[in-house]
Amino acid sequence: MSDHDYQPDSKLGKWFNDRLPLLTLSNHLQQYPTPKNLNYWWTFGGILTFCLITQIVTGVILGMHYIAHSDLAFESVEHIMRDVNYGWLIRYVHANGASMFFLAVYIHIFRSLYYGSYKSPREVIWIIGMIIYFLMMATAFMGYVLPWGQMSFWGATVITNLFSAIPFIGESVVNWLWGGYSVDNPTLTRFFSLHYLLPFLILGLVILHIWALHVPGNNNPIGIEIKKPSNDTVPFHPYIVIKDAFALLLFLIIFAFFVFYSPNILGHADNYIEANPLVTPAHIVPEWYLLPFYAILRSVPDKLLGVIAMFASIFVLVILPWLDTSKVRSAIFRPIYKQFYWFLVADVLILGYMGAMPAEGTYLLIARVATTYYFVHFLVILPILGKKEKTFEVPLSITEPVLGGSPKEAMVKYKKEI
Repeated sequence: MSDHDYQPDSKLGKWFNDRLPLLTLSNHLQQYPTPKNLNYWWTFGGILTFCLITQIVTGVILGMHYIAHSDLAFESVEHIMRDVNYGWLIRYVHANGASMFFLAVYIHIFRSLYYGSYKSPREVIWIIGMIIYFLMMATAFMGYVLPWGQMSFWGATVITNLFSAIPFIGESVVNWLWGGYSVDNPTLTRFFSLHYLLPFLILGLVILHIWALHVPGNNNPIGIEIKKPSNDTVPFHPYIVIKDAFALLLFLIIFAFFVFYSPNILGHADNYIEANPLVTPAHIVPEWYLLPFYAILRSVPDKLLGVIAMFASIFVLVILPWLDTSKVRSAIFRPIYKQFYWFLVADVLILGYMGAMPAEGTYLLIARVATTYYFVHFLVILPILGKKEKTFEVPLSITEPVLGGSPKEAMVKYKKEI
């Protein structure tokens, strides 16, 4: 049944649906034809939606008790932890939820890289996703500043100082961000306002992301386009919903472990010391999910070039659909690309580790090598592979690998089934 044919059973439902077709939308989402070979890596889209809603709900509650003032912010966080009913739980869910959010995002991104979900006709979906990712990093950084501990204060000082590298206007931009001549109360107030606002902008972009996805439809592990509906698809509800719910349950078990047993393991001990402009921590580091970009920033000797390299590392992801020129989507059928994909995964993990280490000696050398490979992978290797790589034969349908035989024989069987 198409969306246009759907009619609610009750008179009230028909009256309401004619004026605001929410019931038609609900039917569309339930009956949406989805490739039946989606594996569990595709469940992270639903998990990310859950994470975003959790962060917004817990963030709104925390915002009711938090005081965005440099003299009171640290104490207000302790008040939440000690005096607010279940304040400790809400804060730990919010703090660890950010880490779980980024963990799911990275899995979601690398799944897309492996199966070629950024390729035509899904470029707009990918670009919106990258904008969401960038706003997530900005939101997370501002949230990291709010507890007003030592790492919060000095992290804000270091990162905002990067803008001073902009020629001619750098110092003015930094002073504008600070609201003065150093990180102080105006900075905290601005960061709190933006940290509160940006998640709702992200929510709007997520809706656009899902809307854009429903135009070309889901990619799949084989990476071929499918007709909707057909024998290659199943309705989103109940098949995909149940699968997503099971994956979310497993994800929540891991989430609960961090919240209840190791709530501070992903944070930094220095953030339990109130911000002191006169005492600099021995080693200033951002949260773990920003470490690869921090390593890229520090690996370049020049301050301005380091800032450019850091933002360029995100920009190359935005233009990835045009850098990867291969017509084959899935790495399953691209043997050489698959090897370089795992090199990239290892490279990003190395960058993350180097970001947590001092920028000196062997650590700095390894970070520079890893940074070089990161850009070479996207700007050199992928365009060459797209033209030179010999790929395996791609099936004509999702059912072919199950039916067996040559593509032509499988297609004959497939057409008979239809």
